[in-house]
Amino acid sequence: MGHETHESRTVTWLGTDDPQRADTATINLEPERLSAHGASRTADYAASWALTTTGNWFTENLTVSVHGRGWSRYLVLDRATDGSWRAATKVSGDTDLPEPGIVDPASLMGAVDCDLGLCPATNTMPILRLGLVHDAEAAAELTVAWVEMPSLRVLGRQQIYSGSRAYDDGTGTAAVTYSSGDFSAEIMVDSDGIVIDYPGLATRRQA
Repeated sequence: MGHETHESRTVTWLGTDDPQRADTATINLEPERLSAHGASRTADYAASWALTTTGNWFTENLTVSVHGRGWSRYLVLDRATDGSWRAATKVSGDTDLPEPGIVDPASLMGAVDCDLGLCPATNTMPILRLGLVHDAEAAAELTVAWVEMPSLRVLGRQQIYSGSRAYDDGTGTAAVTYSSGDFSAEIMVDSDGIVIDYPGLATRRQA
């Protein structure tokens, strides 16, 4: 599959809350950084996205396009080295969806992660940075740039990640507790910090 410094993984998740939703991602893992691209399909829209990070798994760029019946929208979200975020958007067709783009730039102060709504792939960056695969004691509260689907609004969100169970060779899994607002879940991940099961959201389809 590769060697120690680079590995490419392709995974598919099926929606547990929405059985018609399927997400596929190809994640290229390098030392302290990753790049990924993927697609999402639901009954109402299809989306594709691409992500790059800098060192320490800090988001560098996220590009998302969404197409529904008679409408489409596009977002390019960049995080500069000084920590500021900027977005470029494009909209066509008519929908009742809110306008895409950053709602309140101040809410993204201190954020280093993007979180693409309904997509388990973007949980990997904070999980790897915090070492949660192998450290059940680690925990942190983070501000993230959360991208709402399918509107592509970008909102600052507070999220807490904490280790729950360190990686076990026998099961091939580690457990991480994730919470944001009133929502909390124990996420099962593999040795690369990639989601296997995210209760209420998605579960990985076994190859």
